[in-house]
Amino acid sequence: MMRWRWVAGLVLLLGCAISQAIAADGDYPQRQIKIVVPFPAGAGPDQVARMLGQHLQEAFGQTVLIENRTGALGSIGAVEVARSAPDGYTLLMGTNTTQAANVAMLKSLPYDPVKDFSPIIRTVTTAMVLMVKPDFPAKDLPQFLDYAKGHPHLTAGYGSGASQISIGQLQSRGGLSVIAASYRGVPQAMTDVLAGAIDLSFADLSLAIPQMQGGTLRGIGVTSPKRNELTPNLPALAEAMPGFEATIWYGLLAPAGTPDAVVNKLYAESEKFLTMPETREKLAKVGVIVSTMPPAEFGSFIRSEIVRWTADARAAGIEAQ
Repeated sequence: MMRWRWVAGLVLLLGCAISQAIAADGDYPQRQIKIVVPFPAGAGPDQVARMLGQHLQEAFGQTVLIENRTGALGSIGAVEVARSAPDGYTLLMGTNTTQAANVAMLKSLPYDPVKDFSPIIRTVTTAMVLMVKPDFPAKDLPQFLDYAKGHPHLTAGYGSGASQISIGQLQSRGGLSVIAASYRGVPQAMTDVLAGAIDLSFADLSLAIPQMQGGTLRGIGVTSPKRNELTPNLPALAEAMPGFEATIWYGLLAPAGTPDAVVNKLYAESEKFLTMPETREKLAKVGVIVSTMPPAEFGSFIRSEIVRWTADARAAGIEAQ
């Protein structure tokens, strides 16, 4: 008899706990949400996070704070989120660098891109552009390859896994000799290209388009396998270097263990915003294409991307640091 009373009490206790959890999830959010961007202000992930964050703030009636936590190819910001409480109040605007390429780029990665996160939504895809100063001697892709082969040891800056692998592909697929220099982020590398401190860099379209439109930097080619719909006049680098590819993506993630109800609420509201025609148009102007994935599909995609980016890093001759 005592045993049955104990079991009944346990069932009641568990039922109350589940009911409270469901109620709490249903009331989410009740306070400020923070989206950690592991790259500098102004970078592509930052721009997307700020647009999405503004919408979530208006939709939920709670402040959404964007916090830039840069360094170590985005791993500093990523590990902060991975170690946060799984309650939906600390999120990550992750990228192909933090969730895939870093597995091959960093020897002691302080987080697991799969096990430590609950995927919410892939938001956008984009490409990078090979950028040089307007007075760079080569004016187009064929001229660039000829010039680079005749001038070994060009200096190139990178601030993400994708930009580092892209530099590596100049060497492995283009047969060029390039000296790579690490930066805290892509914007900093671009600043040094503008200043003439380095010869070239790969920049997200969100950063490259304004520079090209303003005539302050010139684009040579894009890293997508084919010409990008946002810059149709720029050739794909693969046109002259077969196999060259570095497709970029961003996505929203939460710490592992975040309740499904919270993840699904964030997904639904984000999907609603991102698929609005006006949102697509606004994001296209900053160089990114809306390409959403729901949580489960996004999780499977991340696992496949780890395999792909690891293979690309090894093919480019890049060793984990």
